[in-house]
Amino acid sequence: MPAATGTLYVVATPIGNLGDLSERARSVLESVDLVACEDTRHTGALLSRLGLRQTLVSLHEHNERRRLPELTARLVSGSSVALVSDAGTPLLSDPGFPLVRAAIAAGCPVVAIPGPSAALAALVTSGLPPYPFTFCGFPPRRSGKRRSFFARFASFDHTLVVLESPHRLLEALADAETMLGDRRAAICRELTKLHEETLRGTLSSVRNALADRERIRGEVVLVIAGRTENAGAEEDEGDPGDAEEWDEEPANEPGEECETEECENEESPG
Repeated sequence: MPAATGTLYVVATPIGNLGDLSERARSVLESVDLVACEDTRHTGALLSRLGLRQTLVSLHEHNERRRLPELTARLVSGSSVALVSDAGTPLLSDPGFPLVRAAIAAGCPVVAIPGPSAALAALVTSGLPPYPFTFCGFPPRRSGKRRSFFARFASFDHTLVVLESPHRLLEALADAETMLGDRRAAICRELTKLHEETLRGTLSSVRNALADRERIRGEVVLVIAGRTENAGAEEDEGDPGDAEEWDEEPANEPGEECETEECENEESPG
């Protein structure tokens, strides 16, 4: 009989609150032969807080293709590998898809260990229709390409979920309004952390509210109404042009916040 191949585990990790890591995820991280991660320092800090020691190998956008033969060979030879991102669920605007596809092509089992996802957390708290929805990932950095990005989704009836850096958020909101119209929207920031905040209104009203801030910090998810949902907005009571006040509540679930410098990653909430 041929030797059994190893399993690739796609493991979701906390997006801010350490208490959100499941017992199953901890068990897998402890038992695998190797952990492939975006940043070995970040994941090393997480494992240290869990009291775990593991062999880590970096897997990020700059070396992902180069790592594939090595990691695939380890899987085929029987080693088990956990794939993690810096925060949240891997592959969603994070590295990992080429490895998953290579593992499947090599006949290796691929098993998801579900858990935190900034995109889903924002979607279900936005107040916008949760399905159907389209996950759009990060827009391009430059305005012209960013406008083309939003234009691709202008005819979608789906709720749109967009990730963005806090440093480019105001510009992204302006470009989204230009290409989509002044739709209903929600900004979700610092999800699961002590200063979790959500702003709901329209693209223009949430942008105006944010423009008064000296600085916008933390991971940001932008949720935007689909075309038909926005068309019916004026039938609802109240004025959607006025942004609601920020919800500011500490996380209800027990667990430590992952607030160390190594644990913050404004580019990939996952």
